[in-house]
Amino acid sequence: MFRILAIVLAFLLAPLAPHAFASKVSDLTRIRGQGEFKLRGLGLVVGLNGTGDSGKDMVLARPLSKLLENEGNSPGQISELMGAKAVAIVWIDVTIPEVGGRADDRFDCYVSAAYGASSLRGGRLVIAPLKGPLPGSPVYAMASGSVELPDPSLSSSGKVRAGAQLIHDVAGPVVGDTFDLYISPYFSGWASAQKIATCINSDAGPGPLVAGLDSSVRVSANVATVLDDRTIRVVIPEAERPDKAGFVAAVLSASVRVAELDLPAQVIVNQRSGVIVITGDVEISPGLVTHRDLVINTTVPTPVGTPQNPLTTTRHFAEVSTRARASDNARLADLMAAMKQLDVSVTDQIEILQMLHKTGRLHAKMIVD
Repeated sequence: MFRILAIVLAFLLAPLAPHAFASKVSDLTRIRGQGEFKLRGLGLVVGLNGTGDSGKDMVLARPLSKLLENEGNSPGQISELMGAKAVAIVWIDVTIPEVGGRADDRFDCYVSAAYGASSLRGGRLVIAPLKGPLPGSPVYAMASGSVELPDPSLSSSGKVRAGAQLIHDVAGPVVGDTFDLYISPYFSGWASAQKIATCINSDAGPGPLVAGLDSSVRVSANVATVLDDRTIRVVIPEAERPDKAGFVAAVLSASVRVAELDLPAQVIVNQRSGVIVITGDVEISPGLVTHRDLVINTTVPTPVGTPQNPLTTTRHFAEVSTRARASDNARLADLMAAMKQLDVSVTDQIEILQMLHKTGRLHAKMIVD
């Protein structure tokens, strides 16, 4: 499995022709005001096999009593609910994607035990209202359905597939004559912002310059202007305003070659899953890496064996070679291969990468999820 994964990653990261990295503006940016929308609420999960909250606690007894009352079966006294163990109070949350949602659209919702329930296995969420993220927000959706446990080891949290149904629209931003594009943090930077704006002007704009009434006067006709390293302002030309949707579509579908954005090299690690992703041809400066009983020495240029000082290989040593020129640094990919050869654990690999980054030996931006 590791060999297959390595081959796939090597294919993805191998140098390709520039057109192979072509993306759309919509892949790299979003319109200002277009973001995920959170819904939240409290509900009751019923049908649990003795793993719910205790009816002796008022925190469960009150909402359960209210539920029964709404269904025309109000208990005479709240003490009648003391034996309840099949019901649990849960937090409910739903994420509406950036594109928004319309009434009757359905989304997955997630439930988590809010009090003392030990497991939600086999339970069903009773219909519950979901409000917006801010205090006083109106009800946007209703949630209900069977609870699934994606991770059996975390039985106090689960998911209800397509369990939330919108009753009101959650629409995206209204586009006026001018709108801003926010560049994804992973593609941000002054150089990349200017490149994206240039691509928009080339594909969607009327051209960089147009002649005025006086042929000696030329004025800018760019529709996209860079405001900062993450923001591009787009002005819809007056002639295009009757068909704003078509113009916005043209802007978002403008082609951008990601390979030309001059993005910094990055090393992204996820400590929980143990995944390490390296973008670009990341280099490391010469130095010595020691970690527990591991020793890896990187030198520039690559050492050459002689009869007096032959190169030797031991169980705790792996060569990390430079490239053809003596001025070149060693590649991080070579270091990773050496650590794999020495059977270094992923946890240790991440620790070594963090130390290299702290000492300035790792020539890349490091992101730890």
